[in-house]
Amino acid sequence: MATIRPFRGLRFTHAAGPLADLVAPPYDVISPDEREVLAAKNPHNVVELTLPQGAPDDRSKFVKYAKSAALLAEWRREGVIQVEEMPAFYRYTQWFTIPGSSETIVRRSIISLIKTEPYEKGVVLPHEQTFPKHKEDRLRILEATRAHLECIFGLFEDEGGSLFHQIDRAHGDVVADVTTDDGVRHLMETIDDAATVNSLVQGMADKKVWIADGHHRYETACTFREMQGPKPDLIAEDFMMMALSSMSDPGLVLLPTHRIVKNMPIAGKVLETELKRFFNVRELPNGRLLEEMEALNRPDTRVFGVALPGGMGLLLTLDRPEDVLNWIDNDDSPRLKMLDVSILHHVIFDKTLGLKGLDFFSYTRDPDEALFAVNEGAGASFLMNPPTVEDMRTIALGGEKMPQKSTYYYPKILSGLVVWSLNDFI
Repeated sequence: MATIRPFRGLRFTHAAGPLADLVAPPYDVISPDEREVLAAKNPHNVVELTLPQGAPDDRSKFVKYAKSAALLAEWRREGVIQVEEMPAFYRYTQWFTIPGSSETIVRRSIISLIKTEPYEKGVVLPHEQTFPKHKEDRLRILEATRAHLECIFGLFEDEGGSLFHQIDRAHGDVVADVTTDDGVRHLMETIDDAATVNSLVQGMADKKVWIADGHHRYETACTFREMQGPKPDLIAEDFMMMALSSMSDPGLVLLPTHRIVKNMPIAGKVLETELKRFFNVRELPNGRLLEEMEALNRPDTRVFGVALPGGMGLLLTLDRPEDVLNWIDNDDSPRLKMLDVSILHHVIFDKTLGLKGLDFFSYTRDPDEALFAVNEGAGASFLMNPPTVEDMRTIALGGEKMPQKSTYYYPKILSGLVVWSLNDFI
């Protein structure tokens, strides 16, 4: 099944500056303003590689990718970033809290190279749909730099947690320890003992891997490999960098992604009446919606919050999720149809509001932002509970995909801790 191997990572040296000024979130969650703030911290911040900027006098829009490649080469020459002498796995531990809780949660993963496989082989499985334009951007930067500048995140089945415990207990040498502005502590340790490395390789050999975060980059890596044509032996393009966590890790946290609708086609009592065709509807202050949603969240119930202008919103409950099988007329499996996100898009947006497509709403993971939006002119914010890891696993095993931004594993994998250049493949 999954083929993993240790690798010689590229890591920032002390010459680059403090690590806290060099790291960044993944490229796809950074706004233009946030990129400016990160770049201003240090000229070697990793966003200069992952999000290269074009200039007005560039000959084409593709020049920026060449700039990223040139900068990576320059940093290597100057000793700002340096390749490890020995191949290793990297144990990556994150300590964090989630909004509304003071409990410290720990999530562990192992950063390795993984052999990319087409989805149809059933080794690496997707669970979300992707956007073609995002894949083109990542392909351009991979072609130019010949490096995987960021880690994607994958999950593997591990009944009983034996591999999780092996990763947790392995001896590691600390090479990076940084706490980011969001309060998350990130610790990275090398694992290079030959016996341990071999045991981890063998332990993953019978595993399937589910992409938790990074579908665009995984599909880009597969495309990049296909461009090389058939080869008799393994080549660098066969691999990419991935952080792998066990599904038995108690630190796995999924957060919901809420939707903000700028212009509502119906409002007031008409909206409430229309929603009552499908849901139990109760008026509730916007500020209490999330608390009530969490309290009512059970496998046999679906709950949504609709924050509205004026301070009073609606709490929607569905006591028989199987009823949606009669309301959603497509070829999706019952499990996919009964997901909260499917009900939101097909029943609430489509059947109730007559809104189709993806252009009429925006996303936010911050519930406060969703609630604030309706006070600043948005027509409504639709609040959701998150799916489960088992939802993701089952739907992916069935060969299906959730809508975009259905899952949000928290925290994100930090960029800038380690980079892998295909030129260092051994």
